[in-house]
Amino acid sequence: QVQLIESGGGSVQAGGSLRLSCTLSGSTDSPYTWAWFRQIPGKEREFVAVIVRTDSVTNYAGSVKGRVTITADFSENTAYLQMNSLQPEDTAVYYCAAGTYYSQRNYHLPNHYAYWGQGTQVTVSS
Repeated sequence: QVQLIESGGGSVQAGGSLRLSCTLSGSTDSPYTWAWFRQIPGKEREFVAVIVRTDSVTNYAGSVKGRVTITADFSENTAYLQMNSLQPEDTAVYYCAAGTYYSQRNYHLPNHYAYWGQGTQVTVSS
């Protein structure tokens, strides 16, 4: 059974940093893409960042660009999200996702990804 296990969420003050981790287990194949999404109650899941196995190409949502860095160790089936200069509007449940392909058109959509973590809460206070 394929599972994504996340860790690293928590509570910080505005301006602080957090690093989220996500590890895939139960699969013999390494993901082709890793992504992070976030969601607040009553709203749709929002794309944050993606990294592609080919040349470690990355893309970021405009709202986090410059403050967030996605990295991955594809050989270890692990992805990370380093978040700096956090603001209260970054408060959400953060989900990691793993995909088996990359579409330039759809990478920002949840249905692009086959596997999802359970979510980890990030709370930023002012």
